[in-house]
Amino acid sequence: MPPPDAHAQPEPSGSQTRLLDTIHAPDDLKHLAPDQLPRLARELREEIIAVTSRNGGHVGPNLGVVELTLALHRVFDTPADQLVFDVSHQSYAHKLLTGRGGAFFEKLRQTGGASGFMSRAESPHDAFGAGHAGTALSAALGLAVARDLRAAHGHVVALCGDAAFTCGLTMEALNNIVTTTRRLIVILNDNEWSIARNVGAISHYLNRLSTNRTYNKLHADLERFFTSLPGGHDLHRTWMKWKRETKDFFVESSLFEKFGLRYLGPIDGHNLGELIKNLQFAKNCATPVLLHVLTKKGLGLPAALVSPEKFHGASPYDPLTGESRRAAPPAAPPAPAWQEIFGRALLRHAQADPRIIGITGAMPSGTGLAHLAAALPRQFFDVGIAEGHAVLFAAGLAARGLRPVVAIYSTFLQRGFDQIVHDVCLQNLPVTFCLDRAGLSPHDGPTHHGLFDIAFLRPVPNALIMQPKDEDELADMLHTALAHRGPAFIRYPRGPATGVAVKPRPSALPPGQAEILREGADIVIWTLGPMADEALALAARLEAGRGLAVGVVNARYVKPLDRGLLLAQAATAPLFVTMEDHVLAGGFGSAVLETLQEAGSPVAVERIGWPDTFVGHGSDVETLRAAHGLAPDEIHRRILARWDASGKKPKPQGSTPKLREGPRTEAKPEPHENSGQD
Repeated sequence: MPPPDAHAQPEPSGSQTRLLDTIHAPDDLKHLAPDQLPRLARELREEIIAVTSRNGGHVGPNLGVVELTLALHRVFDTPADQLVFDVSHQSYAHKLLTGRGGAFFEKLRQTGGASGFMSRAESPHDAFGAGHAGTALSAALGLAVARDLRAAHGHVVALCGDAAFTCGLTMEALNNIVTTTRRLIVILNDNEWSIARNVGAISHYLNRLSTNRTYNKLHADLERFFTSLPGGHDLHRTWMKWKRETKDFFVESSLFEKFGLRYLGPIDGHNLGELIKNLQFAKNCATPVLLHVLTKKGLGLPAALVSPEKFHGASPYDPLTGESRRAAPPAAPPAPAWQEIFGRALLRHAQADPRIIGITGAMPSGTGLAHLAAALPRQFFDVGIAEGHAVLFAAGLAARGLRPVVAIYSTFLQRGFDQIVHDVCLQNLPVTFCLDRAGLSPHDGPTHHGLFDIAFLRPVPNALIMQPKDEDELADMLHTALAHRGPAFIRYPRGPATGVAVKPRPSALPPGQAEILREGADIVIWTLGPMADEALALAARLEAGRGLAVGVVNARYVKPLDRGLLLAQAATAPLFVTMEDHVLAGGFGSAVLETLQEAGSPVAVERIGWPDTFVGHGSDVETLRAAHGLAPDEIHRRILARWDASGKKPKPQGSTPKLREGPRTEAKPEPHENSGQD
């Protein structure tokens, strides 16, 4: 019987029971006949398309690994055998085969449903959680060594995308495998894409390797020759060692064999028979093995094959046309996304100043830098999934007089923290960082929320940190950062902006100068970023309901804070409220508290922000905020409770002192470069 081949998809099963509905654990998969596996592969794709078309999700990566996931669970026995998925945004089929189908999977990336990534808390079949690229190999090596030290059994398999090999972490782990364990299986899922098309020397190398059809035939023929001789296995080991040491005199080794791994492939990642055969072979090897698998990202959904970047992580879509769909027609056209505003503003600056260089880590579209890449390609660099390199590369550019702008998601900037401290801020280099997704990324969950950037950036000397309340202020802040003589960080959230028009020529915003949006001397709300609108609504509600005079300040800057205004208001207002889309620990509210404490101010402060916990995934921002006590009604209740506890009475109307309005160019903020104060 020829091996089952998922390229030949069977006809729809009509009214017969789905095989997928009979799979409640991986053991159920092992009872199927080989010729049933292509049908199960088709049903898995149908389920993934059906659910992601409603909920959105990582469509392309998951459709590409259906056969590979089936083969893994056919050959290995989880959770005794441990599968580690790099990024793990390709784990939907794995979830469906490990008891997480039905209603739980139907609520994928929604409140109460399956996570879009691997999660140890969700299932024992998820050996290691993930969400960022390049982590699988190190984690898998740790699991394998733990197994070895405990004299335990079982296999460890790391499934890595080709883009993971552009990460320094992956290469560091690769360097340690052969000297650390004798049993580890690495699967290189080569689909030529991460989010955007892969870049760099590793990508070109894998392309050459995957198109060299004679490579494995030569190796296989030589192995058969040696092992057919008396003592052939020893001869073959000697041959392999000699070949590595003589720089591939006869047959070129793969890069992976130079690191000591046995290389198998490339093989068709959609041919179940070939996958199972090679995985069985790897399972029985007494040396670390790398299996190079070629897959098609988005296989099974024509629109995903045509537009792999769009369907890497898609919003809800029509499965027939691939067009994005909305729950209801909007009352008005949505405002452009924050990254679009940034991308267009940066292009205008770059057209006027050739020193300006845009840098991204494999996300030209997601960050808005696609505009710069299309118009001025010489001023644009995509460094791949290598955030630490992106930061240090920018530092080198800045050291020679250029003005680099690193556009990166807040959650991914964490991976470049050492370079931020040691290479950019210590040398006070003029690098601008634009942090997209600062705040919640609700469907993706804790690995993608941008809730920690203020806390890890604020203690670093020379860092200028700001957040705009609207599009026009974002353009002003970019203009300010590009003229600044040191490092500058601008954070802004995911999704549509506020709809405010951007003026033709941006204005400079003096560092450390806040903006008063509303006067009031009973309570003063200091707000950061787009939460200004919510603060204004809250102020109006408090005034209408309790007669309180509530002021609202758009802080603009986290570092340096407008210390002069803060202390002037603290001298008259009994209660301060801070509002931020960030964790409370070490965040904007903490900066306000520290400044007041250092000045000896007795004013009470109520901080509104995210609690000290990892925020999970959910259907939308509002649902997650309500679950963590941050819904508008709850914030209103907390402020009133704090006011009532103070025993203060609102001042009579008309007694509110006049506070300064609008730009205050006379202000002279304290120097931030060498100051340890906010």
